[in-house]
Amino acid sequence: MQLLADYRIRLRTNKFPLTKQDNRSYHFLMSRTSQKQTNKENLLSQGVTLLMQQGYHGTGLKEILDAVQIPKGSFYNYFGSKENFAAEVIQHYINPFIDQLNSHLQNSDLDALSALQRYFNEMIIELEKAEFKGGCLLGNLMGEIGDTSDICQKSLQSAVHRYRNLLQTGLLKAQQEGTVRTDKSVEDMADLLVNMWQGALLRMKIEQSSTPLKQCCENLLGDFFKA
Repeated sequence: MQLLADYRIRLRTNKFPLTKQDNRSYHFLMSRTSQKQTNKENLLSQGVTLLMQQGYHGTGLKEILDAVQIPKGSFYNYFGSKENFAAEVIQHYINPFIDQLNSHLQNSDLDALSALQRYFNEMIIELEKAEFKGGCLLGNLMGEIGDTSDICQKSLQSAVHRYRNLLQTGLLKAQQEGTVRTDKSVEDMADLLVNMWQGALLRMKIEQSSTPLKQCCENLLGDFFKA
């Protein structure tokens, strides 16, 4: 990695220009780095699928490696352990949800409350399309290993806090726009929304219905939170 960093510095500063051999070495290193990143992304994506379907204890390392055709040595080079892998899978899982929510909040055509409502409506539609399978990986792992793995517990806390903090940002904007009540703190409302949504996801799974999710959004975003 240090060699790759040195090459980049030389390219940027134009000091000690690269020779043809340097260029070949640089592009080889870039290719290796890109392939390594691709392999890691594939492992994480497969990890989301398997942990969602089978849980942490129900998913074996060999099953993960066979799915992406990567040797065990590479896996340990990327993650070090199954626990570390699960911790990174958790962050990999939450990132698209944060990006999607942020995209709605950044939409200049929507006020913040409408952006939050549209985001959760999209989530409900996707869960209905999936026939309520899976639920939320965070909630699943909280129940399975949330109090038995310190590494995963910290990653779960981080993921939930990142998600909640973005909800707080949206609710604060909605307060400033006059659509959300100001006698409650955005911190308390964001926590309540996360907690009720997670509970609704669990009820969704056992009832095979989106009704608990819709009730959560209607009762909070459509009623309790409103100014």
